[in-house]
Amino acid sequence: MIVATGKSILNRIGIGKIKIYKAPEYKINEGLIEDPAHEVQRFNDAVQKAIDQQGVLYEKALQTAGEESAAIFEAHQMMLEDDDLQDAAREIITSQKRGAEYATKTAFDEYAQMFAEMDDPYMKARSADLIDVEMAVLDVLMGNDTDSLQGTEPSILVAEDLAPSETVKLDKSLLLGMITREGSSNSHTAILARSMNLPSLIQCKDIDDSWDGKLAILDGYNGCVYIEPTKDLIDSLTAKRNEDLKKEALLQELKGKPSVTLDGRKVRVYANIGGPSDLGSVHENDAEGVGLFRSEFVYLNSKEAPSEEEQFTAYKRVVETLAPKLVIIRTCDIGADKTIDYMNLDKEENPALGFRAIRICLTRKDFFKTQLRALLRASAYGNMGIMFPMIISRWEVVEAKAILEECKAELLREGHKIGKYELGIMVETPASVLCADELAEEVDFFSLGTNDLTQYTCAIDRQNAKLERFSDTHHPAVLKAIQMTVDAGHRHGAWVGICGELGADPTLTETFLRMGVDELSVNAKSVLPLRKIIRSTDLSKPAIKD
Repeated sequence: MIVATGKSILNRIGIGKIKIYKAPEYKINEGLIEDPAHEVQRFNDAVQKAIDQQGVLYEKALQTAGEESAAIFEAHQMMLEDDDLQDAAREIITSQKRGAEYATKTAFDEYAQMFAEMDDPYMKARSADLIDVEMAVLDVLMGNDTDSLQGTEPSILVAEDLAPSETVKLDKSLLLGMITREGSSNSHTAILARSMNLPSLIQCKDIDDSWDGKLAILDGYNGCVYIEPTKDLIDSLTAKRNEDLKKEALLQELKGKPSVTLDGRKVRVYANIGGPSDLGSVHENDAEGVGLFRSEFVYLNSKEAPSEEEQFTAYKRVVETLAPKLVIIRTCDIGADKTIDYMNLDKEENPALGFRAIRICLTRKDFFKTQLRALLRASAYGNMGIMFPMIISRWEVVEAKAILEECKAELLREGHKIGKYELGIMVETPASVLCADELAEEVDFFSLGTNDLTQYTCAIDRQNAKLERFSDTHHPAVLKAIQMTVDAGHRHGAWVGICGELGADPTLTETFLRMGVDELSVNAKSVLPLRKIIRSTDLSKPAIKD
């Protein structure tokens, strides 16, 4: 038996034969060509077909992984539509008299290298996306059949790495798990794997082609894979897998039941969504509401700034469909790791600390008012919360509220109906934690964005794979910050929730309940598992210490 280790993406077990995934080889003809015009046309046609394919992948990702994950392919489409990138390839064809394949590889590689050398971790990570779209164009040009690489039998797929497009193309019914040599826990492919509920292992350096066709067990709990496991190991881990499946089936029985502790404490368990297409998962997993509607995806999925009417339609659909459940919509959180061409944002040395979120909205008042008007109009159709992100000072809340009141007055004069709504802010910086008492006087609720709160508190870039060893999501400083925020909110009558990834961490659920957290908003698939923990917790008894 061979044992190889890696970093687990999901606590699940996969058992089956290994299938080594071999990416297509791109043997590029570097010779000169006689008809540049013909090659330019081939390139143009291939790019357009690749753009269309990204649209198909977007729709498939919507169904299998949700809107946030699907947005990856919207970004790929925008990369392929970039005029500068296309012109660079065409210039190579016409000036150097090279074929479309050579021009594509050369131009796209140069751009990818440019991104890879940037200091900003988010932009650096986009290098992999450029390589992904490069392969999409080359596949069209060279007639590669990428759909046949998975095989026809259920298997654990093993690869050097998997691009987001490769992951989405995979037939989930044939997929027992995924193992890659490269990758990070925050990569797009890892996000997709979690969304698809697949046991996955990354950074497994011992991958070997000799594994192909051999029986294996992917143990997500212990971050390892067993090649040709012993009978005893097969029996024990098969039992563990079956136990997991049975637990998942039992979770379905919790639908319709309240999230109440044994001693009677009610906790709201909400879902995070990226847009209307995620409504199905909210219903399917019996979420009690939406604690975070990431409205920036309405912007990311548009080639120009979405109009008030377009935004109103998206917000109204979600609020009306889920009524009377509360739907909290975060105002546009663009900037940092989410950039949009039509926003014309300047390149920044430290975008995570730069012009983003509420800072953009308070600076571009007309842009902000368009969204606020749409939100206020949609509030008439259900139960809404409006939440401002990246708040660090009281004056920001006061100014945002003044603009909201200005929009409200305009809409009432125009004859629009406006419903009741709660107003809240994201607490995601040490500054907002330390000013929580005065901020709580301005709002109805706080929502702790633990992803950024951890990053800013610990000075750890959460997208940098090299820092994973130093990153501690359970850092005492982060937990103290959460407790301070809960206490400050409650002192002033504001309820406090968590909408970051820590909210879905089952090892912290009881801790958060004992802190007094009122609401947990998580990915939809985590709703029922959290409800189970909540319903089996007795806060009247002392906490069990490790």
